[in-house]
Amino acid sequence: MEALTVFNGSRTSCVSSLSSSPISKANGSLSYSNKLNLQTQHLSSFHNPSSLFSLSITKLRSKNNNNNNKKPHIFLPHLVASLEDVDQTYIMIKPDGVQRGLVGEIISRFEKKGFKLTGLKLFKCPKDLAEEHYKDLNAKPFFPKLTEYITSGPVVCMAWEGVGVVASARKLIGVTNPLQAEPGTIRGDLAVQTGRNVIHGSDSPENGKREIALWFKEGELCEWTPAQAPWLRE
Repeated sequence: MEALTVFNGSRTSCVSSLSSSPISKANGSLSYSNKLNLQTQHLSSFHNPSSLFSLSITKLRSKNNNNNNKKPHIFLPHLVASLEDVDQTYIMIKPDGVQRGLVGEIISRFEKKGFKLTGLKLFKCPKDLAEEHYKDLNAKPFFPKLTEYITSGPVVCMAWEGVGVVASARKLIGVTNPLQAEPGTIRGDLAVQTGRNVIHGSDSPENGKREIALWFKEGELCEWTPAQAPWLRE
């Protein structure tokens, strides 16, 4: 039996191995001949095979382009680490801390925490620098006594650097009144009176930068990479 198929308007003949004689069934089902004719009618509805393949290739290319436009995935801990800001803070051991021989004890606490020391000097503070440093308190009645105290002897000026160093340093130092400072803090362990509370620390990253620029001259800070850095941060 010969059947006709149509592709994109062109007629093509093919030979079927099925018997050409119709075989009817009592239940009203289609004969083999009728089935074959129905199949050839379905074939005639297809588009040109070449256009089918080209359509598939176009879709594949479009899918690949969409995949290429996707941003690469970033491992979350690395993303978090990259967003962390490295701050600077100014730490000053006041004259009472120097006189009591607490310099080494205080420095070691910051070193053990893992912060990086970038500036260190023993310095006798002049009055004008003390007034500029505490200018936000110049309206307070204790301001003259405060500047007199800071200029009464040498202080140790320090610049420390690290992630969250300002907030962490404030915790290490403790609250202003040593009697209210928690045990384990510098003031809680080493001081008794507010007027002799051993140490000063910047209260914000902005003040940290301002105070470092105030107490250190250009070239006095040292940029370096601690050997333990890979063991402190990812």
